[in-house]
Amino acid sequence: MADVGEVLMSVLSTIRVPKPGDRVHKDECALSFSSPESEGGLYVCMNSFLGFGSQYVDRHHARTGQRAYLQITRTRKAKKEDDTNSGSGHPPKKKPTRLAIGIEGGFDVEQEQFEEDVKVVILPDRQEVTSEDLGSMPDVVKERVSLSMAGIMAADSVSHALQVQQWDGEVRQESRHAADLKQLDNGLKIPPSGWRCEICDLQENLWMNLTDGKVMCGRRYFDGSGGNNHALLHFQETGYPLAVKLGTITPDGADVYSYDEDDMVLDSKLPEHLAHFGINMMTMEKTERTMTELEIAVNQRVGEWEVIQESGTTLRALFGPGLTGMKNLGNSCYLNSVMQVLFTVPDFQSKYVSNIDKIIDEAPSDPTQDFKTQVAKLGYGLLSGDYSKPAPDPGDENGASEPRGDQIGIAPRMFKALVGRGHPEFSTNRQQDAQEFLLHFINMVERNCRSGTNPSEAFRFLVEDRIVCQQSQKAKYTQRVDYIVQLPVPMDQATNTEELQEAERRREEGDSSAPTVRAQIPFTACMAVLSEPEVLTDFWSSAVQSKTTATKTTRFASFPDHLVIQIKKFTFGLDWVPKKLDVSIDVPDTLDLSALRATGQQPGEELLPEVAPPSLVTPDVEVKGILGFHEEDDSLYSPLLSPVLDDATVSQLGEMGFPLEACRKAVYYTGNTGSDTAMTWIMSHIDDPDFAAPLVLPGCSSGPGTTPTESISEEHLATIVSMGFSRDQATKALRATSNILDRAVDWIFSHLDDLESMDVSEGGRSAAESEGREPPPGPRVRDGPGKYELFAFVSHMGTSTMCGHYVCHIKKDQQWVIFNDQKVCASEKPPKDLGYLYFYRRVAE
Repeated sequence: MADVGEVLMSVLSTIRVPKPGDRVHKDECALSFSSPESEGGLYVCMNSFLGFGSQYVDRHHARTGQRAYLQITRTRKAKKEDDTNSGSGHPPKKKPTRLAIGIEGGFDVEQEQFEEDVKVVILPDRQEVTSEDLGSMPDVVKERVSLSMAGIMAADSVSHALQVQQWDGEVRQESRHAADLKQLDNGLKIPPSGWRCEICDLQENLWMNLTDGKVMCGRRYFDGSGGNNHALLHFQETGYPLAVKLGTITPDGADVYSYDEDDMVLDSKLPEHLAHFGINMMTMEKTERTMTELEIAVNQRVGEWEVIQESGTTLRALFGPGLTGMKNLGNSCYLNSVMQVLFTVPDFQSKYVSNIDKIIDEAPSDPTQDFKTQVAKLGYGLLSGDYSKPAPDPGDENGASEPRGDQIGIAPRMFKALVGRGHPEFSTNRQQDAQEFLLHFINMVERNCRSGTNPSEAFRFLVEDRIVCQQSQKAKYTQRVDYIVQLPVPMDQATNTEELQEAERRREEGDSSAPTVRAQIPFTACMAVLSEPEVLTDFWSSAVQSKTTATKTTRFASFPDHLVIQIKKFTFGLDWVPKKLDVSIDVPDTLDLSALRATGQQPGEELLPEVAPPSLVTPDVEVKGILGFHEEDDSLYSPLLSPVLDDATVSQLGEMGFPLEACRKAVYYTGNTGSDTAMTWIMSHIDDPDFAAPLVLPGCSSGPGTTPTESISEEHLATIVSMGFSRDQATKALRATSNILDRAVDWIFSHLDDLESMDVSEGGRSAAESEGREPPPGPRVRDGPGKYELFAFVSHMGTSTMCGHYVCHIKKDQQWVIFNDQKVCASEKPPKDLGYLYFYRRVAE
């Protein structure tokens, strides 16, 4: 074997020193979830800075020829038991004191201490070189290798740079009013206790205005508790911006709110401002809960938080294949819950996990940026059982204690960074809506499955809308693709109305002992709202050539293999403030939707004529083309005029603070059907990159991209064709949306009725070219009986999608299992009535 110094000299040219901007993967293997804490540690290529576990480093060497790797191995330090131990061998859970994750005082995230060992390993013979060994080597070798080692260890790992390790909802900024706050010399002195609101005599939730010293009650909370808004009304009358919450003042600070800035703020001159009214900050003691403590209390509501996590019972920890926990990366529980469920679906297992060897063999040079590789890595990590082992107890060096509920689990850092890249919400560490992430991930799967099987087809189904003009009794049928059934919650159908009214009455009277009563809503009532005809009051009927009333009935044109049902718990109040409906719904274990199958055109039923509504011009919009057919030149566009936009609806949306162009698009794309439908469009498109871009009507040449006469993107064509559409249909969609892929996909799914008239067949060939049968145009959908059984559900705890926590329950081998981040346990009382997303699979007949 050659001398190690000679070997290092021979590979010296391939050893690089990390520079600013280099991506250093020193925490996680690019192809598995091996880490420096895993057996064998992690090998970081000293050229590309990619990390590999011991099972993949030889493969990387064989494929690339790279020989020098920095092996990083970490060993847990034994923790000393402290005085807070409960006697059971484990410290008791501490109550969170900060609205944060991953920092002192925040929500429960363990931070472990490690001892680290670092050395250079030369493949294929695995010759090892330590820092001490470098001292006896030539200076040129010593300098380059030492700099590379130090640079790799000093660099921020990609996982650290892309994923903030903590989330703190308590970070506050200095108020712009603090430095020059005006304080009135009115001689007012505030006593150290005995405060009351000057208007309503309330003795809690009191705020002192720092300008005039007035003591008044705070805002009323969503549940009826809190104050009577008198401090807020005082600001609105006087304009005095800052107030301090009495009872939170200590030598370390206090809660200060800026009504003008509408946020909790810092006041660097708080001691001076308090002294003006006779308050010595250094002698004050805390007697009231801070706003952070109140928010934590709200987010950990008794009855929901405890029930969903099954905190009242001792749960049996489970380990093995398909029972792998996922670490919370800081509000990533929404991602953890959704991905746990998706990888119980056979389509996702066969697409990504069964083929993992082939996927890894075909992975690009940087697999950390490859969607298929990272999804396969995640799926294998969840299903293999390799990481479903009890987390070692740092205080149990001999391994004699019973296994804890926590697992080693996997930390999906690369996956989260990749699927969130470029997205304004999923790229952050803020809490997100699990339903929105599910659709976002399905969209990514659709785009990345240009050939071969597409696992998203398991959820894809067709919806048929039947609209009947009440004046002519003629009908119109349209079809659209969907992946989720959204069930509204009819609160007026609650079966315990009297209990709800009594609890509300007691809260309004200030009864602190009033119980929390949850509305009991029958599942059948939710389904009835979905299936009942909807009345359209401003429907333009082509039969009578005017606006009239119509009814719209929605049915399933196909039943998917797996059905996702979302309970629409998150809604908006009258003031457009998001809120969550606290309801219990008796969701069934089995479901028969056969009665909701679409029947298509009825015998003897006449269809509405295919005539466009009258085209008029709005005063502020120039004449532009709209989609249509011109018989002479066979163009997709004819110079018709733009339709009227309902100015009242546009103005109403604009007054809510949305961009004018977004409001115009909402009204246009919902066909002037009113503010409610336009608002729904806005909320579902608010994250679109072109949300506030000017309205560009289909076929308009003034928008970005291509005009009808220009070539369109072959890549965009291939993406849409891979979804099951023909080339002609993809071309039409791209031309209708100025060659913008996202808008083209939305357009094609919402214009299936327009596509049915196109004489095309499978594979994008024309009818003349087609040799076999001609399947209906549009995306591939599966169909079968509409009978289902529940196999999983995702639950949310908290007051809105922006906070709280998600867990999921999955039925495995007739046993319900709760997946709560790293904890995987047998479920004793699955709270099926409190779920948010429900997953059903077809029952084989």
